[in-house]
Amino acid sequence: MPGPLTLGQIVARLGGRVSGDAATVVEQVASLDGAASRQISFFTGSRYRAKLAATQASAVIVGPESEGETTLPRIVADNPYAYFARVSQLFNPVVAQPPGVHPSAVIARTAKLGERVSIGPGCVVGENVAIGDDTCLYPRVVVYPNCRVGNRVILHSGVVVGADGFGIAEDGGRWVKIPQIGGVRIGDDVEVGANTTIDRGAIDDTVLEEGVKLDNQIQVGHNVRIGAHTAIAGCAGIAGSADIGRHCTIGGAAVILGHLRIVDHVNISAGTLISRSILKPGTYTGVYPFSEHAAWARGAAELRRKGKNK
Repeated sequence: MPGPLTLGQIVARLGGRVSGDAATVVEQVASLDGAASRQISFFTGSRYRAKLAATQASAVIVGPESEGETTLPRIVADNPYAYFARVSQLFNPVVAQPPGVHPSAVIARTAKLGERVSIGPGCVVGENVAIGDDTCLYPRVVVYPNCRVGNRVILHSGVVVGADGFGIAEDGGRWVKIPQIGGVRIGDDVEVGANTTIDRGAIDDTVLEEGVKLDNQIQVGHNVRIGAHTAIAGCAGIAGSADIGRHCTIGGAAVILGHLRIVDHVNISAGTLISRSILKPGTYTGVYPFSEHAAWARGAAELRRKGKNK
């Protein structure tokens, strides 16, 4: 772990400004609740005022509007949470696997690996796969043939890139498989969480643009496009040919139906079902509040009655 830093040294590296004693020493980050001496936390709003007053942290990160909320030494930054993330990176550098291919990994002869690639135990990399520089595949990642993975990509354990999309056609009561002949293209600086699956395209490629962040256990269907710097939380499901814009956020367990378009800068709340295209930036929520089952059933019935009476 890197050594302790003063607030002045942190600001010299990351920007912002110090209010209070710039010589205050910190050596780790912590929450307001759990912080101890020589640790730094962050404060983002009045709902945490009591925790700020009680914290044992040696310093905090605050926004300009909150500078007067505490007398503790503090770093003032426009975005305290993002600044906290960068401070945490100073004290907790990302530890990747060492470069190289683990002996238990299976790499096709026609696969092309960039510089300083790390491929962990049990990984499988198929024919005609290209993997960019400084990319890390954690144990048991599978990349099917004819897929492209960019530079500085992180694929966590159990990720599957390029399995067949769910392409079937009904014929006389039987299902006929539609060959999935597209690939998957993953841009630079993408991170994909454990056990997430990204299906190959039916004809054209499934695409994740640069900077996309996917959580664990997400399903990305065939021919989906996810725009640059979009972040999607765990257990979301995205059906085939959905086109998701840039700088979007999608909450956990959200469901996006196929062949829809979502423009840039859309925020979708957790558990929301998106059943039609979203053509205007903004926040969209479709979560019906839970309650005791009998009360929920009465409420649902009342909504149906109101809908019929319109």
